[in-house]
Amino acid sequence: MRAILDVVLIALNLYTYIIIASAIFSWLYAFNIVNSSNQIISAIGQMLYNLTEPVLRPVRRIMPNLGGIDISPIIVLLGIILIQNIIVMYVYPNVF
Repeated sequence: MRAILDVVLIALNLYTYIIIASAIFSWLYAFNIVNSSNQIISAIGQMLYNLTEPVLRPVRRIMPNLGGIDISPIIVLLGIILIQNIIVMYVYPNVF
């Protein structure tokens, strides 16, 4: 059981980094710092979008419109941190 919890914690950590990379990439794309016509950059952006959009889309539907500010990655990151803390503090110590 501990091995499964370790894998879940590693996956949550990895997804945290993916969300952060997606947010940074979207800023770089919005401010026209990266060349969007480059195939490699386009493939990286599409991969990050495909990995994060299924989780961010429901959060965006619930959140009120704040203009051009998207705080859905912050909400998801807080949820991931909450899940990690619940696993580490309550579930992990009780597993034999």
